[in-house]
Amino acid sequence: MNVVSFFAGAGGLDLGFQNAGFDVIWANEYDKEIWETYEKNHPKTILDRRSIIDISTDEVPDCDGIIGGPPCQSWSEAGAMKGIKDKRGQLFFDFIRMLEAKQPKFFLAENVSGMLLNRHSEALFNIKEMFKNAGIGYELSFELLNAANYNVPQDRKRVFFVGIRKDLGFKFKFQKPSFEKVTLTDAISDLKCNALAAQEGNKTNGRKCEFPNHEYMTGGFSTIFMSRNRVRNWDEQSYTIQAGGRHAPIHPQAPKMKFIEQNKRIFVPGKEHLYRRLSVRECARIQTFPDDFIFYYTKVAAGYKMIGNAVPVNLAYFLARSIREQIMMNETVELKSLAV
Repeated sequence: MNVVSFFAGAGGLDLGFQNAGFDVIWANEYDKEIWETYEKNHPKTILDRRSIIDISTDEVPDCDGIIGGPPCQSWSEAGAMKGIKDKRGQLFFDFIRMLEAKQPKFFLAENVSGMLLNRHSEALFNIKEMFKNAGIGYELSFELLNAANYNVPQDRKRVFFVGIRKDLGFKFKFQKPSFEKVTLTDAISDLKCNALAAQEGNKTNGRKCEFPNHEYMTGGFSTIFMSRNRVRNWDEQSYTIQAGGRHAPIHPQAPKMKFIEQNKRIFVPGKEHLYRRLSVRECARIQTFPDDFIFYYTKVAAGYKMIGNAVPVNLAYFLARSIREQIMMNETVELKSLAV
C-alpha cells in the first residue's frame, strides 16, 4: 500500500511504516535543516520541500494512506471555531484539506498529550469532528499511548488519531502491546565510553566521531532544567527525548541530582564531571532509530531537534503493522462474503 507523509521531519513515522511493508512514495517537509537527512535516509521517497500551504491537492499522489503530525498549537481559536491565526495552527486545516481531496483508505495523525487538558476539550472535540467528516467520512479511533510500552526505552506520551474510511466498513482497534520493558542499559550501554563534546559554538565534530552522531551539546543548564531530577538509572527508561538539545536528559552514568529545596536541585558535589547530556546518537537509539540512519547537520542542536520531534520508529512500526493487518483482514472478509 502506498502512503504519503506530511510534516515528515527526519522520518521516524515514515520508517516505521516502511518497516511494516508500506511504500512511502511522497513526503513533505518545509524545514531546510532536515532535507539532507530525510533524502539520504529515504532515497526512494520523493521529498516536496514546500510548505503544505503552497501545495495543491492535485500535486499530491493518490495513495492508500496519509500520515503525519499536523501542528495544532492554537487550541483556543480552534475550540471557538474562529479560525486559527497562528500559522502553525493553520497547518492542521491543510492536513484536513489533503485528507478530503485524496480520500485514502486510512490516515494516522500524531500530536502532543497537552491537547487532552480540560481547557482544550472543545478544540479537541471539533478536531475529531473534522476528521470524522472529511470527505465521505472516517471512522475515528483516538488513544493516548506511551512509547515505553511499545519496545521503546523511553517515557513518551502522545495522542494518536487513526481514521478508516467509512465505506470500508470497520473501525481501527488499538492493539495492546506485549513487549518487555526496554531499559537504558539495553539501548545505549555500549556507547557510554566514546562520546565527544560538540565543538565550540556547539558545532558538529563531523567524521571525527567514532560512532555516527555520537556527540553531545555543551553549555550551562537553565534554572528550569535544574528544578527537577534529569537523570534516569541504567535499569530505567529514559525521560522524554525533547526537540531542544539543552533539555536533553543527563546520561545515566551520573547519580541522580541532589534535592536542595522545592524546584531546586544540584549535581552531586564531586561528581559533576559525570553529568553530560545524552548524545545525539544516544537520543536516536532511545527513539529507536537504527544506527545506519545518519543525521546531517552543522550544529548539534539541529540533530536533537530532528530526533526529538520524531515518532519513535518502533512505535510507528507497531501502529503501521496493526493498520495493515486490520485493513487486509477486512478485505479478506469482504472477498469471502462476495464469494458466498
